[in-house]
Amino acid sequence: MATPGRPLIEVLNLEKDYVTGAGVFQALRGVSLNITEGEFVAIMGASGSGKSTFMNLLGCLDRPSRGSYHLSGQDVSRLSSDQLAALRNREIGFVFQGFNLLPKLTALDNVALPLMYAGMTRDERRRQAQAMLERVGLGERSHHTPLQLSGGQQQRVAIARALATRPRIIFADEPTGNLDTETSRQVMDFFSQLNREEGITLVLVTHEADIAGYAQRRIRFQDGRVVEDVTRAEVAA
Repeated sequence: MATPGRPLIEVLNLEKDYVTGAGVFQALRGVSLNITEGEFVAIMGASGSGKSTFMNLLGCLDRPSRGSYHLSGQDVSRLSSDQLAALRNREIGFVFQGFNLLPKLTALDNVALPLMYAGMTRDERRRQAQAMLERVGLGERSHHTPLQLSGGQQQRVAIARALATRPRIIFADEPTGNLDTETSRQVMDFFSQLNREEGITLVLVTHEADIAGYAQRRIRFQDGRVVEDVTRAEVAA
């Protein structure tokens, strides 16, 4: 259970450089912010603004060039690749726009996959994966492959997979980008329920204002910098 008001993510002067044919491109420029346990945060910005780079750093999928990042009190920059992988598996769930399901595996096996890396036995993995699928309303579809499921059902499988290790935080990168309006609403209602009832911290990247409206806080990036950081109450005022 989350502890309201306690920083889960602490970022100070975070910078990220990429070397290109034209020279060094600075994707992030001195970003500093905290995200507390139990928050629901939307990250917005145009293409190239730095929002996806920031998400990758928070998700421990990449390392910053400069600055510090603490996740659950741990200095991420000091962790080895194996320690980062263990931290991701223990603390983080990911949901992507493209679902990222393995097409030849059933929904059950897709959800069970991260549990294998967590060291669970096969029977334990399958029990927990089935419970997660039932939680997202797909218990009867557990033996279907992704191609036998609609886009909305595939995204719910992806959410079940993200929840399988019981993470403290879920990073969702454009999770409704491939969905129609009604399915998008259903997915966002489920995210809101997770945040409200279980205190799971949610960090959502989106370019859609109506999707960002589900979050309690909106952070907007431009040219690698945070140019707006407001709560829902401040937006409504």
